[in-house]
Amino acid sequence: MSGALLAGLVIALCAALLAGYPVAFTLAGVSLLFAGLGWLLGAFDPAYLSAFPNRVFGVMTNETLIAVPLFVFMGVMLERSRLAEDLLTTVAGLFGRLRGGLVVAVLLVGALLAASTGIVGATVVTMGLISLPVMLRHGYDPRLATGSIAAAGTLGQIIPPSIVLVLLGDQLGNAYQQAQLRLGNFAPKAVSVGDLFAGALIPGLILVGLYLLYALWVAWRHPARAPAIARGERVGVWRTVAAVLPPLLLILAVLGSILAGIATPTEAAAVGAVGATLFAALRRELRPSRLLEVALRTVKITAMVFAILIGAALFTLVFRGYGGDDLVHDLLSGLPGGTTGALIAVMLMMFLLGFVLDFIEITFVVVPIVGPVLLAMGVDPVWLGVMMAINLQTSFLTPPFGFALFYLRGVTPPQVRTAQIYRGALPFIALQLAMLLVLALWPGLATWLPGLLYG
Repeated sequence: MSGALLAGLVIALCAALLAGYPVAFTLAGVSLLFAGLGWLLGAFDPAYLSAFPNRVFGVMTNETLIAVPLFVFMGVMLERSRLAEDLLTTVAGLFGRLRGGLVVAVLLVGALLAASTGIVGATVVTMGLISLPVMLRHGYDPRLATGSIAAAGTLGQIIPPSIVLVLLGDQLGNAYQQAQLRLGNFAPKAVSVGDLFAGALIPGLILVGLYLLYALWVAWRHPARAPAIARGERVGVWRTVAAVLPPLLLILAVLGSILAGIATPTEAAAVGAVGATLFAALRRELRPSRLLEVALRTVKITAMVFAILIGAALFTLVFRGYGGDDLVHDLLSGLPGGTTGALIAVMLMMFLLGFVLDFIEITFVVVPIVGPVLLAMGVDPVWLGVMMAINLQTSFLTPPFGFALFYLRGVTPPQVRTAQIYRGALPFIALQLAMLLVLALWPGLATWLPGLLYG
């Protein structure tokens, strides 16, 4: 009976999500429905739900999660202050005269914005509005142009400071504690957000390098797809410094303070929020109406994240009440190949879920279920977190529900077909999967820097 109800819970949840119902309320509503049904049939102990108030209170008092609204505020403020526009225009002027130079400019600006804002939607929309018309006007292949813009926007998911790394750090910390309890040990959280920030830095930079190599190869192999601009706006030294210096200072203040151990991620997020506000004021973009707009946008995004987190916590409790965690443990432990087979299965499942679910939903629903099992099998938590982050990054580019593709479609001229946007994203999805394979073969790319900084 419990097995049938557990299968019904998962099927009903997937059906409701595919039908388009709000994720947070779907997670909570379906879970409560099956908890009540199981209680009536004598297959579910309602005592499992007694932990739910403590879960909600734990979310409210979690200092790590305070970084989420602060990083969101920082990103939205930088977007509204038009810093990204000046940065993109300046870098495009520097590289535009080279073959494929506009794609190189888009990718470099995407990396800088990723390290200073981390908001995928804002980055994709801004670059789509500014750079895409220029690229199309100068004869760039629409597939290469749209694919590079969408891929550059997703770099905010892997290059720290990243919201997905904050959420993964919290979830994997809890998963490690549960893994130790399963092994009969008691231990504090062994993975922090700072560990994941340090672990993701080198893989993120390597991924940027792969993007750039692909763009330069296309420009060399097919010059007509990425021509040089015969005449470009001359960019002066002072203008370049004025455009590049603010994001670099913000990166140094936020990421540098975390890696140096001067500030926690939450404290650094507060510094970043204040710094973004100061930059907006210096650029004379900090009006009361704009501040209110940024605050409202921050509240909406933060409310969505925490509503999904609370709904996912309820789903996890009901899932465990039906013995789902033991079922997942037995399933992963029984796969051929041991730990390697379990990792491949989890990564494949997360990649496929990325076609239909958002990274927040996957993080809050899947990680609490599979994380304790994998960590109990001896998987390094930092390496696992970075692997998951790169995997989740693909969810922004995988059709039909890739959010970066949706954002870009909304600002793309009508003459660019949706099929061209999807086809343009495919090479960059392949590069992300290649980076995932490289990291799987050389885990030290993710574990060396945290070990060097934090031992």
